[in-house]
Amino acid sequence: MLLRIFLFLLACMLLSDWYIYQAYIRKLTHKLSLRLLYFVPTFLLLLTLVILVCNEDYSDRETHIAGIYLIVYMALTIPKGLFSLCSLLGKAFKRLWRPAGTIGTATGLVIGLASMGMVLYGTLFGWHDYQVKEITFQSNDLPEAFDGYRIVQFSDLHIGTIAGYPKQVQRLVNLINAQKGDVITFTGDLVNHRATELDNVESILSQLHAPDGVYSVLGNHDYSTYVKWNSEEERLANVADLEKRQATMGWQLLNNDHTILQRGDTCIALIGVENQGLPPFPQHGDLPKAMKGTEGLFKVLLSHDPTHWRREVLPQSDIQLMLAGHTHAMQFQLFGFTPASWFFPESHGLYLDNGRGLYVNVGVGEVMLPFRFGAWPEITVITLRKN
Repeated sequence: MLLRIFLFLLACMLLSDWYIYQAYIRKLTHKLSLRLLYFVPTFLLLLTLVILVCNEDYSDRETHIAGIYLIVYMALTIPKGLFSLCSLLGKAFKRLWRPAGTIGTATGLVIGLASMGMVLYGTLFGWHDYQVKEITFQSNDLPEAFDGYRIVQFSDLHIGTIAGYPKQVQRLVNLINAQKGDVITFTGDLVNHRATELDNVESILSQLHAPDGVYSVLGNHDYSTYVKWNSEEERLANVADLEKRQATMGWQLLNNDHTILQRGDTCIALIGVENQGLPPFPQHGDLPKAMKGTEGLFKVLLSHDPTHWRREVLPQSDIQLMLAGHTHAMQFQLFGFTPASWFFPESHGLYLDNGRGLYVNVGVGEVMLPFRFGAWPEITVITLRKN
């Protein structure tokens, strides 16, 4: 992952530092030794980045170290980048309005310090500030017997990132159980890369329970395609191990399959497909196969990638409600905006199209670094209502 964004990280780091040095540091002192001290943190970040990229193997330990690095990087580089941008804008308007230069510098300092505070808060507190969101989905097709039926959804656990904090995992499980859902659903990305990430928390996750069971699907990370395996057989063995562990935990994996949920003589279908994303994400979903035998029933679909909704679910099925994850809302949201909306038309929350719905859960876990701000880790309670 770091290798893929290496040049971007490098450019952001060096450009802002070079501007601040030229515009401010050189004016503060004539001593070259003192000037060069400014570049020490950048040099250390650059050296660490090179070491991490050269030794990237996606082990649990390496992933944890890379996450810490990215937090330090964000805490130092984002404030400097925002300060540089504000300063440059101030200087650009200085000829039109003389105070603009000073205002740009002052604004940059305030915004830069605020962004550093966001990074620190998101790292220390935000990633485990679990939020419960209650939504209602209404449909004319819902059987009367299921009016008020509660589906608890969580997604994108990425357990390797937080397995070292078992107390937080236990707190999460307790909070999910406390919602008293009729059924619990998990919409993919249980691990970052390896099934062994579950070693220390498998017994905790097995405590999840609901009257109609716990159901899950696979996400793109669960196929372990981001890891350099010795062979394809080794990768597939890891996926098989992950599936076996879910069964041991009491979770029923819906791999292009479905289950029937009953209330008396009435039933609805809970359908699950393997990951069906846009390239380069895996495409293993087989919706027709998963739906076979559910004709005429009210249907709830578990599908990790929300882009599946408009690509196949809406035009080629009669599924009333789809539950997805994947986006994380990029683990950042401010004043209702998340950068995830640049990449996903449906990035977070509830979307409706002619009475049919998609809910995108922003996840409870994090990729690589334990950080969230605004896009707080989410447990969703979806109550079904008859129109």
